[in-house]
Amino acid sequence: MKELKQAYSSIRRRYTPTGVFLSAAGTVVLMALASAALPGPLQTLTNHLSSSIISHFGWYYLLLVSAIVVLCLFFILTPMGRIRLGNPGSKPEYSRLSWLAMLFSAGMGIGLVFFGAAEPLSHFAVATPQAEPGSQEALADALRYTFFHWGIHAWAIYAVVALALAYFKFRKKEPSLLSMTLKPLFGRTMERFPGKLVDYVCIITTALGVATTLGFGAAQIGSGLQYLVQVPNTLQLQLGIIAAATILFLLSAVSGVDKGVRILSNINIALAVFLVAAALFLGPTVHILNTLVDTLGSYLQNFVRMSFRTGAFNAVRQEWIEQWTIFYWAWWLSWSPFVGMFIARISKGRTIREFLTCVLLIPTLFSFLWFSVFGILASETYSVYPQIAQMPSEQVLFGILQAYPASTALSVITVLLLFIFFITSADSATFVLSMLSEKGSLVPHDSVKIVWGLLVSLIAGLLLTIGGLAALQNAMIIAAFPFSFIVILMMIALYIELSHEQREMGLYIKPETYPPKNAPFRSYEENS
Repeated sequence: MKELKQAYSSIRRRYTPTGVFLSAAGTVVLMALASAALPGPLQTLTNHLSSSIISHFGWYYLLLVSAIVVLCLFFILTPMGRIRLGNPGSKPEYSRLSWLAMLFSAGMGIGLVFFGAAEPLSHFAVATPQAEPGSQEALADALRYTFFHWGIHAWAIYAVVALALAYFKFRKKEPSLLSMTLKPLFGRTMERFPGKLVDYVCIITTALGVATTLGFGAAQIGSGLQYLVQVPNTLQLQLGIIAAATILFLLSAVSGVDKGVRILSNINIALAVFLVAAALFLGPTVHILNTLVDTLGSYLQNFVRMSFRTGAFNAVRQEWIEQWTIFYWAWWLSWSPFVGMFIARISKGRTIREFLTCVLLIPTLFSFLWFSVFGILASETYSVYPQIAQMPSEQVLFGILQAYPASTALSVITVLLLFIFFITSADSATFVLSMLSEKGSLVPHDSVKIVWGLLVSLIAGLLLTIGGLAALQNAMIIAAFPFSFIVILMMIALYIELSHEQREMGLYIKPETYPPKNAPFRSYEENS
């Protein structure tokens, strides 16, 4: 608390707000006030706009995200992957475990808990991608599409934004701003108004995402407490959760990435591994593992087909794809400025190949295990208690745990995991907002973190009070559309600059040393 008071007392003395910060913060506040004053009309308008974007530009999102995946694979497989995010010879700042824990917590942690059981259950029993609801074919499709929505495509979106930011910051010594990644295309123009407009859009999408996460996270934590101690999940409880979390994530934020976020992220991973291991052991273990392997094969086999599937010849399937796949692609794009900025901040010193391989594969594989475990638990519970499919998404996981041994202990761990994920996500986002507000500074002032932390918490509380979270969620989807064009330009600029550096460094696919004639390299002789 002493740290918070010291930082708060120095706001005016230590920091002069930038124009980008003032305009972005003002826009976010105006949007929140508009939601409070006109919740019905605003939700109707944002519903219409977000639905129109998803229905008319679904093909565009599928092509864009597929192109992002291809570009990431290209960088991994070509000599460009040897380029380091920093000076030649620089070393990573964090261990690989801490690094993966932080990027996973910021990227998807709380979402996995929220949707880990609810999404497979919905695809299986409520609205299936293709097969008859409740059938074994529907269960296979449900898990395959859940893998698809939370797998390589999602992390590729985060990875390409994070890579561009890390490369231009640590390799090219530019400020840590999205606008600076476009310099190969527009030069010093990005230091003036066009660049500030890009950063403005970035701050808006990040702030909206944080406020939405705080609101939905508070609702699920409230549901967990309702199951555990029979406390009604009221608005007052949810506001109290936001208030408590705000104090904790601000304390974490002012302690810095090295302490707050790193320590909490490591705790998150430990709790998540324990929870999924316990659920795997208590559930039908062999069936879960068989399902994981089978679904992984089905996912890889149908990878390309799912990537380009629009449902053009079936209106029902097209509607499902728009409501789920296209919505998710827009959702991940809207989150990419925040998650990408944070991942970039913690990735100095790693090669592009290591960076992309780890970001694409490690969180993806853990997500597959998570959804296999809780997806099968959900389907098994549904076969006995079909009414579980009608529960709100934030309650499904707790309802499923009630059907298994040690349900109370697992529910306690789940609530604790949710709360810490909640704090780390808000902490990371507050850090990113502060960086953007201070022209890309890697060490933003504590006072700025407090301003942003309080602002997004107040907005989340206000929208929970008047029921405006849906409008804010729609606003994120709307903001993702113009941001998608920034991502395209960022990909082109990144390729241009990496190609230039490849030529300058002489990086080509050819051996550096050949073995002497009739004297092949033998590891077993060299080590003997």
